[in-house]
Order: sequence, then C-alpha cells, then structure tokens
Amino acid sequence: MNKICIFTGTRAEYGLLYPLMKKIKESNELELQIIVSGMHLSPEFGLTYKEIEKDGFKINEKVEILLSSDTDIGINKSIGLGIISFSEALKRLNPEILVVLGDRFETLAITITAYIQKIPIAHLHGGERTEGAIDEGIRHSITKMSYLHFTSTEEYRKRVIQLGESPERVFNVGAIGLDNVKSMNLLEKDELENELNFKFGKKNILFTYHPVTLKKEKLENELKEIFNALEELIKKGYKIIITKSNADAGGRTINKFINNFSNEYKNEVLSVTNLGTLKYLSTMKYVDFVMGNSSSGIIEAPSFKIPTINIGDRQKGRVKGNSIIDCDPIKKEILKAVNIAEKMNRNEINNSYDQGGATEKIYDVLRDYIKNNKLNTMKKFYDINFSI
Repeated sequence: MNKICIFTGTRAEYGLLYPLMKKIKESNELELQIIVSGMHLSPEFGLTYKEIEKDGFKINEKVEILLSSDTDIGINKSIGLGIISFSEALKRLNPEILVVLGDRFETLAITITAYIQKIPIAHLHGGERTEGAIDEGIRHSITKMSYLHFTSTEEYRKRVIQLGESPERVFNVGAIGLDNVKSMNLLEKDELENELNFKFGKKNILFTYHPVTLKKEKLENELKEIFNALEELIKKGYKIIITKSNADAGGRTINKFINNFSNEYKNEVLSVTNLGTLKYLSTMKYVDFVMGNSSSGIIEAPSFKIPTINIGDRQKGRVKGNSIIDCDPIKKEILKAVNIAEKMNRNEINNSYDQGGATEKIYDVLRDYIKNNKLNTMKKFYDINFSI
C-alpha cells in the first residue's frame, strides 16, 4: 500500500491536519504514517501527542528536538537537531510523499531533510504572509522545496506561482481547518463549562498571543499594554479564556505574563496550555470575540460569525475578512477596537477562506499523483510573463 507521511509539531497544526489524517486512515488505498515532534513531546506545552493517540491514530515516530530555551540560538539548535533526527525517521518510514503544513521551524527542519533525501513534499497553506514573524521566510522556503501546493485562497495560489511553482501543481482548496468547524459535533455550553471547570460570563473573550519574532522592540513593553487592556475589560464584566503561547522565541515570556494575570484574576480568567481542537472550537462558538494574534482568529473565527481583534504585526499581510479589526499593542487602541467589535453586525461577517471540502480536494490530488506515478523531486522554475 502506498504510504503518505504526515508531520505535525504543534497542537494547532494537528487540529488543522486532523480531517486529512482521518480521511487517509479510513482509506483502503493509502497507508497513513505520522511523525510528531516539537511541542507535542514537551511537558511544558502539554504533551499533546497524547491527544493524537487518544483520537485513535498510531504515531510511527516521535522525534524530540525542542530545547528548554526560547532564544533565537535555541530555535536554531532545534532546527539542526531536527535535521539530524528526521533523516533517520524518514529513512525508516520511506514514504511516497511527506505532507507538511504552514511555517513552523520544526516543519522547516523536516522539509529540508525530506528534500535532501528525495522524498516529494506536499505543502498546505503556502503563499500566505505574516510579515511580523520568521514564519514568513520559513513558509516561502518550504514552498520552494515542495512539489505539490494546497493554498487557502486564490491570492495565495498566485503568490506560490510567483515563487516559480508550476500552476498545474498549485491548488486553491480553501482552509482545511474549516472542515473541522463543519464536521465536528461541538460541545453544548454546559458540557464545555464542565470540561473546563470554568463558568462563562455574560461577556467572554478567547485570547491567544504569540511572539512577533521579527520585532526588535521589547516584548515586555507591549505585553504590559495588552494585559492592562485585558484588566480594563475584566472591570467591564468580561471573562477571558486564554490559550498559552507556543515555543517561539519569547513564548515563555508571554506565558509568564499569562500565569501572573490568571493567578490575580482566578474567577474571571482561565488559562490553559492546550484546549484541543474540540474544546477550542467549542469555546470559539460561545465567546463574543477573539483577541490576540493567532491565525485562527483570521481563518476560523469568521465562520462562527464573531469579530476578531488582531493585535500587532504578527499576522500583517494575511488576507482578512470584514470581521478582523487590526490594532497596535497599545491599551487605548485595543479598547477602541473592542468598542468596534461590540457594535459589529454579525450577520454581515463573511469568511474568505471558506470554500468547503478542502480535505476531499487534497486527498483526491494526493491519491491521483501517487497512484498515477506523477510525483517527482525535479521541477522547472516557472517564469511569469510580466514586466515591472
């Protein structure tokens, strides 16, 4: 049976890849292989590989590469360790194709490894822009090493082609994570409250904040402004559910602020390392708006007809719907954005990423290329006929 290997290094990645993994697992024609790494294997970030196993998936390889450091040097060392370790794992599994998603440094490491070992790569969510994070350069680098591309909008498809990829191998399929929104049986509010051991208020916020890794200014300064704004919102009656930051450089500093804040406001704030996809999406269903700088606020929140307050530069450059309110990491600006969110007409919210059926489209292309021996590791640079 033909083998497809899927890589995941974070809780968010796994949530997005889940419907494709499930589809391949249920297939009689393709064999699913799974490599997990990064934050999945870290006690500090919730040992989220257990969630993958709990969902009934067999993990073929667990590759530890994450160091107890969130400095730039620590990230670079993790990439180096990843390349060394992934080479052995991929040699053992020998898949027909490796599927990766997004723009994480762990994903860069396994992509470099697969590329050197002549394993074709399929990349999801290429062509996007996040000008405030190192993800920007990493994402486009992964694109250049990949053979198949599945983008979430037509604008991103054109950008991947602009990077020299042949149009016939670049597919605009929409955002695969939205398949979860449509297919999952989300929890009722009382079920969710029991699961979280937290009572929702009359007004609620889902907050996630990750480091802006290309920014040189002090992270602590913007965090003081952001948490001062959250404190003001608590005084106005809001309750806040916070998912903690990732392992990017500066992530531990953010988590320190989160821990201090949630300890001070124990009745009004719930902070968790990992909600898991079901509880995360269920929470999104019952909050008044999403706040922070996570891509889920831009891609998934609009499908729940709720506004998103997008703080700072991390997501700068992404395609954004009419429910995304950008603001600087300044208390006054954040509270001004909240006023706009409170008055937004939810019936007018649309989602640019929602095309429906991304999982089926990706699966069909993968199956076609594998079954008909169309995969290759050699490709020509595609030149666009344009003048500047």
